Amino acid sequence: MAKMRVVDAIVLILEKEDATEAFGLPGAAINPLYSAMQRRGTIRHTLARHVEGASHMADGYSRATGKIGLCLGTSGPAGTDMITGLYAAIADSIPMLCITGQAPTDKLHKEDFQAVDIESIAKPVTKYAVTILEPGLVPGTFAKAFQIMRSARPGPVLLDLPINVQMATIEFDIDAYEPLTPDKPAATRGQAEKVLDLLVASKHPMIIAGGGIINANASDKLVELAELLNIPVSPTLMGWGTIPDDHRLQSGMVGIQTHTRYGNVSFLASDFVLGLGNRWANRHTGGLDTYRKGRTFVHIDIEGTQIGRVFSPDLGIISDAGAAIDQLLAAARDRQAAGTLPDYSVWAGQCTARKGTLHRKTNFENVPIKPQRVYQEMNAAFGKDTTYVSTIGLSQIAGAQMLHVYGPRQWINAGQAGPLGWTGPAALGVVRGKPNSTVVALSGDYDFQFMIEELAVGAQFKLPYIHVVVNNSYLGLIRQSQRPFEMDFHVSLGFENINSPETNGYGVDHVKVAEGLGCKAVRVEDPSKLAEGFAQAGKLAAEFQVPVVVEVILERVTNIAMGAELDAVNEFEDLADAAADAPTALTPLKATRELHAGASV
Repeated sequence: MAKMRVVDAIVLILEKEDATEAFGLPGAAINPLYSAMQRRGTIRHTLARHVEGASHMADGYSRATGKIGLCLGTSGPAGTDMITGLYAAIADSIPMLCITGQAPTDKLHKEDFQAVDIESIAKPVTKYAVTILEPGLVPGTFAKAFQIMRSARPGPVLLDLPINVQMATIEFDIDAYEPLTPDKPAATRGQAEKVLDLLVASKHPMIIAGGGIINANASDKLVELAELLNIPVSPTLMGWGTIPDDHRLQSGMVGIQTHTRYGNVSFLASDFVLGLGNRWANRHTGGLDTYRKGRTFVHIDIEGTQIGRVFSPDLGIISDAGAAIDQLLAAARDRQAAGTLPDYSVWAGQCTARKGTLHRKTNFENVPIKPQRVYQEMNAAFGKDTTYVSTIGLSQIAGAQMLHVYGPRQWINAGQAGPLGWTGPAALGVVRGKPNSTVVALSGDYDFQFMIEELAVGAQFKLPYIHVVVNNSYLGLIRQSQRPFEMDFHVSLGFENINSPETNGYGVDHVKVAEGLGCKAVRVEDPSKLAEGFAQAGKLAAEFQVPVVVEVILERVTNIAMGAELDAVNEFEDLADAAADAPTALTPLKATRELHAGASV
């Protein structure tokens, strides 16, 4: 045992828990911890410009690596700034540790400067939040925090450290400290047999692959299971990449916003659905009557309160996704050896065939540029190893409909919370976690403007990535959602910029702003120049090791396909396999087409 400051013990614990990537801002109430980090030199720290930005960086790092990112801040507003980041993390089951400084324990009840009850504020958006009031409680509380973050459904934790607790001295021996084993429920062989009994009784089975598979690092096992059973797999938005988009059994994403046409059609033709590590999110299911009709459902999830939360499945099993797949593989192999697995090759082939026909048109030549063309060019410009980062808006929805992802942790998306401004700082965290990788962020102009100051972090710390900003100078998704109200109200971002007349009424000059923050930028206004713009951005990022913004000037109004039901998705643009003057004739997809003529409503 040795006497040491609490903060020196904390740094040793973080090392042993393999949490050594930190994002944050120092301040008076957290400076003791920063002093320990400086002395030890084992925790890399990235200085953010806003604590919310730091929380999104830690989140992005955690999503990209599967490790636990750290977000550090002082007392008071630093903690409250972290709340949006904590919400984004818990909504998508992401482990992340936020550490805040706090006023001395004897001042907590005296309305001291920047003393706020961050424990109470953070509890609804964390798995565990606590103000540590005694120095001797620190090692055990940190051990418990890491166990909680990693157990069952993963999620974030906030630990609040009064400054006098940080500065206290305790007896501590890091060699006697051991990380606690996470609690992860595991399916049994008997449960796996029951799943297969239901599956083999069906004619058109399908797997819905959720983010729980990525959290379990079980994507390869999922592909093995799908190939063994020879049945289609549809990834959710959070599970995108569990099976490569170009795999013959990847049947397309299902949903009322982020989806593919062929994915919805194949799902509607299914009669059995195995949900693995998914939430049955409402933008995945749409109306439950349509979603559930004529199908048997099995739901396997690590969090017991998810089973039956949205609807009651025919069979529910509480299990880590990887553990469940292991049991399913073992049971399926035995059935294969016994010759009792059905042949689903015709059904699988039908789903594969749809991928070649049911597409939306992307090859538009219009100026200003239609957004669909942007994603077509992104698919051509960026390789299979690309990691995409996005969060919310028409840009994210259209991107999920048209981009391609080929591996786990290559689609980084704040799916449930969808906070504007998340994309940029999250991308910086991803770059920290995936150095020397191609990282491409995708934002609309409003998302991009929310935390645009964090670009300076990328310039200062040499964190290169490409940020594609599709600029229609509109709150595009909000404008589209205002259509039923027959209004276009306070959703335009356009104005005549007296300092940049070349923006032609689109307002903010993103190129100048990016350059002023130490980054590089390219503006593209002609669809035929998109490939050149993306190539130039890649060269600039490699040469200068800074973020590079590719601003694409879009037509101001484009409605993106979405709806309320899987069988009634509204199509607003031409479809690739249908003439422009003819209605679509898809069965069972009953899509309507509204070819807009430039009207905003």
